[in-house]
Amino acid sequence: MEQVQTSQKTAPVALNEHAWARWTALGLLALAMFCSYIFMDILSPIKDLLQSTRGWDSTAFGTMQGSETFLNVFIFFLIFAGIILDKMGVRFTALLSGAVMLVGAVINWYALTDAFLGSSLDVWFTEHLNYIPGFHELGISPFYEGMPASAKFSAVGFMIFGCGVEMAGITVSRGIVKWFKGREMALAMGSEMALARLGVATCMIFSPMFAELGGEISVSRSVAFGVVLLMIALIMFIVYFFMDRKLDMQTHAAEEKDDPFRISDLGKILGSMGFWLVALLCVLYYSAIFPFQKYAVNMLQCNLDFTAVAEDSIWASDTVTVWQYIIMIVVAGCSFASNFASRKSLRLTCMVVAVIALVAYCWMGYMRQSASAIFAVFPLLAVGITPILGKYVDYKGKAASMLVLGALLLIACHLTFAFILPMFKGSPVGGVVVAYLTILVLGASFSLVPASLWPSVPKLVDAKIIGSAYALIFWIQNIGLWLFPMLIGKVLDSSNPQIAEALENGTMTEEVASVSYNYTAPLVMLACLGVAALVLGLVLKVVDRKKGLGLEEPNVKDSVEVEESEVEAVEL
Repeated sequence: MEQVQTSQKTAPVALNEHAWARWTALGLLALAMFCSYIFMDILSPIKDLLQSTRGWDSTAFGTMQGSETFLNVFIFFLIFAGIILDKMGVRFTALLSGAVMLVGAVINWYALTDAFLGSSLDVWFTEHLNYIPGFHELGISPFYEGMPASAKFSAVGFMIFGCGVEMAGITVSRGIVKWFKGREMALAMGSEMALARLGVATCMIFSPMFAELGGEISVSRSVAFGVVLLMIALIMFIVYFFMDRKLDMQTHAAEEKDDPFRISDLGKILGSMGFWLVALLCVLYYSAIFPFQKYAVNMLQCNLDFTAVAEDSIWASDTVTVWQYIIMIVVAGCSFASNFASRKSLRLTCMVVAVIALVAYCWMGYMRQSASAIFAVFPLLAVGITPILGKYVDYKGKAASMLVLGALLLIACHLTFAFILPMFKGSPVGGVVVAYLTILVLGASFSLVPASLWPSVPKLVDAKIIGSAYALIFWIQNIGLWLFPMLIGKVLDSSNPQIAEALENGTMTEEVASVSYNYTAPLVMLACLGVAALVLGLVLKVVDRKKGLGLEEPNVKDSVEVEESEVEAVEL
């Protein structure tokens, strides 16, 4: 008996059995996604500057932003990415995605530099890609006649970046499953997304600052900032590569590539009603959020009365921008840490500090009279509550119920932006307060998705094809992310014909036009996506109850249940 106990004590412990190692791996993946999220929306807070300096109207802006997912959807790159992930494993795919993102970002940056203007590339893109046979007839062409050359070339770079970032997304999800399976997986996925979404706030705060640095407007500086961060993301993936390899060496496990991929496996995934409901919920949620983020700052500029801050005022300085970002980190850090504090007094202290810092941040945003600084609060509440929601799903379940709640909040927020916020246009303080509250609630509703939806996927498919399952969901999601940025831009231009007329007859400048749109029609369209998500969420609850998918059950099980689940996955 003593010999058995001694052998058990000296047996090597796998790296993922250590909490510090699991969360370090998660931190590397989260930081990489944090950087990619910044670049994903790097142009969103400077839409008005793109119109005034590069001549991009809403249709050009929306077409370029929608191009991010074009290759993923229509060339089926995401499906290939899932196959690569299943055959080559997390490590290889992580490095590949980081490199692809960086290449696309560099192209995107060059398209917006002054060096591109008047170059041979500028001339070529002006004269070409105005008509693409097949794609044009189907109405899915990523370019159109009259689209600015800089927008076309930028779209090419964004397409390549989109391939990398979506590949990174499914790779990170697979990596978290690998390190956290049978443990606090929903908490891990929720925490990763909460931390990564700080990239949205970072982008909203710093992108305008870099674009207007030194009093001279240059949109390419903002993109250059994003390129540097993607270099850091690639470094994080490289570090993760060695950490993940050490785990496999300890467990004597072959990388995931040893699991053979078969086309018939996709049939198993597509034949699952639960999979389809989760996938459709995903596309509806993300289509109502990510495309909105690209227009949110401009929507606030058009619905709120901002007073220009004097150039010599402290509130117009870059120093205040940095301090506001530091306060934002305090909000995020304290609210996130409150979820892990062991002592009640420490947890309460973290929460109080987070609330005080959040109020200070909002006040500074108002004093700066900056729409981008106001929208930057979007992920802050989510950072604090996503770990709570993830922990609840891990130990209590109710994932499908959370999706229904998220849909209700989504509908309420978009309708508030559409009809209530414009009522406060003449009230600077009242409008900002309504905007802050609605944005915070919208971010909270979005936090329900990573905490409940993504951890549900392993319950629906076999473990060896989970990479393909995530790829299929991301591919379906990408259809919405391609379509709705373009739809919002086209609806915005078609519902504001007076702006185009005023620009043509010279009664309105590009600067004034860029902040004069009525956003009611696009916002109602996004609210309708929330209604559809609500209906599907209710259907999912019924299907889960009838078929026993386990979506309402907790993720954390005892050791016996974990061992059984690793041998046989739930097949529908």
